[in-house]
Amino acid sequence: MERLLLTAQEAAQALGVSRTKVYDLMRSGRLRSVKIGGSRRIPVDALAELVDELAEAS
Repeated sequence: MERLLLTAQEAAQALGVSRTKVYDLMRSGRLRSVKIGGSRRIPVDALAELVDELAEAS
């Protein structure tokens, strides 16, 4: 089964940025995330949405 949610570290690796940058993107609302208990997780499709948004802005 394919994973649907990623940790900030996993999302950072997938995007090629730092974990701090992922948290900045989540805080600014540019990267969608969900809260599960005390943890934040990033839906895999939210990464594609962010990349699409960045590509359109270029």
